[in-house]
Amino acid sequence: MAGRVNGKVIMVTGAASGIGRATATLLAREGATVVLTDVTADAGRALARELGGPHVFIQHDVSDERQWQDVIGETQKLFGKLNGLVNNAGVSGPVPANSIETETLETWRKINSVNLEGVFLGCKHAIPAIREAGGGAIVNISSLAAMVATHQIPAYGAGKAGVRQLSKSVAMHCAFKGYKIRCNSVHPGVIVTPMGESMFKGDEREKAKYLRSIPLKTFGEPVDIGYAVLYLISDESKFVTGAEFIVDGGASAI
Repeated sequence: MAGRVNGKVIMVTGAASGIGRATATLLAREGATVVLTDVTADAGRALARELGGPHVFIQHDVSDERQWQDVIGETQKLFGKLNGLVNNAGVSGPVPANSIETETLETWRKINSVNLEGVFLGCKHAIPAIREAGGGAIVNISSLAAMVATHQIPAYGAGKAGVRQLSKSVAMHCAFKGYKIRCNSVHPGVIVTPMGESMFKGDEREKAKYLRSIPLKTFGEPVDIGYAVLYLISDESKFVTGAEFIVDGGASAI
């Protein structure tokens, strides 16, 4: 039985854990050759071994432009092409961080060197490679934080909002140029990952309070985001670009 992304070479950043791990595993199961990248080498290599087959891990800091050039070049060298990119790598910083009055410039830059600049660099350097392969798709993982005020984590919210806007700009650039490259963003609500759990700092009462605000009365799982990415990276979504997919249990609808 053919998989939904058979024959595609897809890079997933931040693939060693959480949403990235679930997404990479799902893409591999559906027939893609997955290039896993992360700053965490041991977990990334372990996942590549677990997936087996042609899948590879490359250690990669998404805030470093030279590393982007190297990892895309290595992908083309190994597999001859790149069909898709999932810009998933991200950091949350301390939660709660500070107000806009007390946030430090150092923390602001550190968070957004990964969350926003990393996505910018990924799009910039993947576009020529995907175009050379005949087209494909880019999926940028943003957040529900892009849609609402984030007064306790201003740097994170601002960066994720930037990813939302950048995704639309990349989509239009590629469409108007005739590159046959689609670009969309995915906006998770609270997902059960170490990063998602960090926002509650072990406070079960705060966690329960937040859960009551979700209409479906459950937190998301990493694979819930993986399935949204799978659709957007596959040819099933060939008429979808510049869109934003909210996966939050209905939290943003009320």
